Amino acid sequence: MSRRWRRLRRSILASPTPRPDHHPETIVAPAGSLSSGLAVEVPARPLTISKGTPVSFELTLIAGLIALASLLLSRRTSNPDTFFRGHSEQGTAPGLWTLVFSQVTTWIFARSLLNAAILGYYYGIWGTLAYALYYLSFITGGIIIDQLRFRHGFNSIQAFLEDRFGNWGSRCYNLVIGVRLISEVFANLLVIGILFGAVGSQLYTAAIIGFAAVTLLYSMLGGLHASLRTDLLQMLVFIATLALLIGLATHSGVLSLDNLLFKEFQISDPGPVLMLVALLQVWSYPMHDPVMMDRGLLADRPTTRKSFLHAAWISILCILAFGSLGIVAGAQAQSGEAMTDALQRLLGDLPMLLFNAALVISAMSTLDSTLSSSSKLVIIDMKLLPTRVSNGRGVMLLFMLLGVWLVFVGNKDLFSAVAVSGTASMYLLPVIFFSLLGGRRDIPLWSYLGSFALALAGAALYFTESSGYSQLMGDAHKYSKLLLICLVVLVGGCTLFALGVVTGARQRLANEGSPA
Repeated sequence: MSRRWRRLRRSILASPTPRPDHHPETIVAPAGSLSSGLAVEVPARPLTISKGTPVSFELTLIAGLIALASLLLSRRTSNPDTFFRGHSEQGTAPGLWTLVFSQVTTWIFARSLLNAAILGYYYGIWGTLAYALYYLSFITGGIIIDQLRFRHGFNSIQAFLEDRFGNWGSRCYNLVIGVRLISEVFANLLVIGILFGAVGSQLYTAAIIGFAAVTLLYSMLGGLHASLRTDLLQMLVFIATLALLIGLATHSGVLSLDNLLFKEFQISDPGPVLMLVALLQVWSYPMHDPVMMDRGLLADRPTTRKSFLHAAWISILCILAFGSLGIVAGAQAQSGEAMTDALQRLLGDLPMLLFNAALVISAMSTLDSTLSSSSKLVIIDMKLLPTRVSNGRGVMLLFMLLGVWLVFVGNKDLFSAVAVSGTASMYLLPVIFFSLLGGRRDIPLWSYLGSFALALAGAALYFTESSGYSQLMGDAHKYSKLLLICLVVLVGGCTLFALGVVTGARQRLANEGSPA
C-alpha cells in the first residue's frame, strides 16, 4: 500500500468510531445515500474466494456477464425524449415495476450496502436501522413529486424554484446536486476498484477503468431509457443474489436472534442518535437527489405514487437484510478483526463471493443512472446546451472522466467534503414546508439565500469537526454533533422563512395603507 494512501486512510475521520478491540481499515464513502460522511470498510488487499485464488477472477466473470447483458439490453437511440426522459421510441412511459426496480436499485448502491453493514458492525441493529430510515425518503420523495407535478404543475425542481425565487433559486439547487452527481460517480468507482485489488495496483486501476468504460458505453447508447431497462435486469439479479446470500447465512446459523440483538439500545449511543438524524434529513434528502426526482417525472399520478410506496418497503428490506450481515459480524468479531475478515470466517467462500457480487451489481446500476441524470441536468434542466442526444452523450463522458480523475487524484479533504451534501441539502426543508406543502408564494429571496448559507455553514462545520480540523463542539461523538447541526439548520431555516412571511405581510399592509 502506498505511503500516500496510508496517510489518507489514517487522516480520514469520517468513519464510525470503532470499539476498542476493533481496528478496521476504512476509506471514506462520499455522501450519496447518506450525508453524514460514513465510511465503507474495505480490506487493504483483495479478498480471497479460496486459498490462493484471488476474488478478482470470479468477480470479473460475474461483472462481465452483467455488463454484457446490460449492453445487449441497451438500444441506441437518437430520440431526445427516449434519451433524456426515458420514454420508449413509441413515446410510452415506463411501467410500474420498471420504475419501482429502477428506484430501488439506484438507491441501493455499493456504498449504501457497505454503509448498512458497517453501521451494523459497529452499532448493532440500531446502526443498520438508522441507515434503513433514510429509505423513508421514498415516502417523502413521493409527497414532494406529487405536490410538485400535480398540485403546482411543474415538471422539474428547477422550474419550481425559479418561479418562487428567481434565477438564484435554481442556481443554488444546481450547485448542490451537481456536487452530489459527481460524488456518485467517483465514490462507486472507488469501491469497485478496491473490491478487485489493493489501492494503486494494476487490478485496482484496470477495474476502475474497465467498469467506467462499459457503464459509459451502454449509458451513452440509450440514455435514461437504457438505464431503466438495465436497472430492471440488475435489480432482478441483485434480489436473487441477496436472497441466496441471506439463505446461506441463515442455514449456517449465523443469523440468529442473539447475534442480531447483541447491542443494547442506549439513546445516547451513535446508532440511536443517527436514527434521529435520519428522521430530520429524510425530508430534504430526496429533493436533492436528481436520480430519484427524475424517476418521479416519467409516469402518470397513480403509477408514480405506487412506485414510490413500493420502492420504500423493498429498499428498506434489502438494506436490513444486507446490514444484518454486518451485525452478526460485529457480534462474533474477534479482537482486531475487520468486518470482512469476520464475515469470511463466519460465512465461507461462496457467500463472500455473493457479498461482493451484490456490490458490483449495485454500483453498475448507480453509475448508469447517475450519468443519465447528469445529462438531463445540464441539457434539459440547466439548458446549457441544445437538446440533442449527442450533447447528452458528451455530458456523460465529461462526468465520467471527471469521476475517474477524482478517484486517482482525490485526497482526504475532497472525500470528506463531498460527504456533507445531505447536510447542505437541508436548506430545502423550509422550501418544502412553506413553499411546496404550504403553497406560499410570498417568501422573499433573502430568506431562501439565508437558509442556503446556513445549511452550507452547517455542512462546513460538520466537515471540519469530523475531519479533526476543529473542536468547536467539544469531544462529543460526530453523530451527536451532526444531530445538533441539523437541528440548528432546520430551526434556523424555518425561522428565516417565517420572518420573510411576516416582513412581507407588513410591507404589503404598509403599501396598501399608503396614498396612491
